[in-house]
Amino acid sequence: MNLPRFVLVEQSFPNRRIPNISEHIRNELSQADFARRVPKGARIAIGAGSRGIANIATIVKSVVDFWKEQGAKPFIIPAMGSHGAATAEGQADVLAHYGIHEATVGVPVISSLDVVPLGKTPEGIEVFMDKNAYDADAVFLVPRVKWHTDFAGAVESGLFKMMAIGLGKFAGAQQYHTFAYRIGLEAMIRTVGAKMFSTGKVLGGLAIQEGAHHETAGMVAVTTSQGLEAMIAHEERLLREVKSWMATLPAPEMDILIVDEIGKNISGAGMDTKIINRSVNGHYNPWPNTPNVHRIYARALSELTYHSGVGLGMADVVHDRLVNDIDWKPTYINSLTASTPAAIRTPIHFPSDREALSRIAPTVGKIDL
Repeated sequence: MNLPRFVLVEQSFPNRRIPNISEHIRNELSQADFARRVPKGARIAIGAGSRGIANIATIVKSVVDFWKEQGAKPFIIPAMGSHGAATAEGQADVLAHYGIHEATVGVPVISSLDVVPLGKTPEGIEVFMDKNAYDADAVFLVPRVKWHTDFAGAVESGLFKMMAIGLGKFAGAQQYHTFAYRIGLEAMIRTVGAKMFSTGKVLGGLAIQEGAHHETAGMVAVTTSQGLEAMIAHEERLLREVKSWMATLPAPEMDILIVDEIGKNISGAGMDTKIINRSVNGHYNPWPNTPNVHRIYARALSELTYHSGVGLGMADVVHDRLVNDIDWKPTYINSLTASTPAAIRTPIHFPSDREALSRIAPTVGKIDL
């Protein structure tokens, strides 16, 4: 089969980049009430997650510096569920790959899967909290507010998700996703987050927003001091804003979408489901007002995905090198913990781009490209 001539097309989106990240963070946190709520010498656990967030090392370092300036004693904890193969060492390594370690941020990274039970939510969900966070005087979170790849709601990925799953570690993530299958992910995030809120440990956080260019477009202090409902409303506003900034594919319908790299540093699902219009459970084109994509060809794993193959199940065909690069143990752990086994189904795979495209084209009615 003859392949068509390829033409480079560049989309144009507004660039919302914040020019001076450290100065912006210092001003934002200073204007909030955080410093007044903790005494000098307080140990502050700063939660950092596993996503590939733009400028994350600089952002975390700036948060650390702010707390040092207040006379506190900050340290970093990996706010992750099953990432890093669900091991303490693996989760510390994930942060190190993003440039977050003692040599770069100036404080220790204390990683452990040990948790403290906090009791149950009204729905009967047993809630757990990272023991290092629980033993600290206070907790401060550094999440990205973004749409979630598995569901659509008013609260998706952000502060409440990090409070729930990030601080809940592997023990919590296993419990929460099981209940989410029954009551829905947003309901789970809200109720578990509320239980975490009730401990009084969480001061709030710095909510990161990104634009269509994956640039740092917003960094907003969100405090718990105004109460649970006010914090929820604040996160809802931030998410609405971010959704209005997100990029979309440039055509209403596509025969074949070629994805160069997939990975959990790009999206928790490996590929952003709301861009490629797929469900982690294998459904085609489930998202409204999104281009219809008939076939997906994925070429490789991202270098920063820790050999996780999560997401390959959403592709129709992949390159051999992608399959050969997968470390199946952490892939199984993450997929099963998230209750999304379909996300790691192995598609048909071929040794070259030409063969993959030639084989998949007839399945969308293309006799000759």
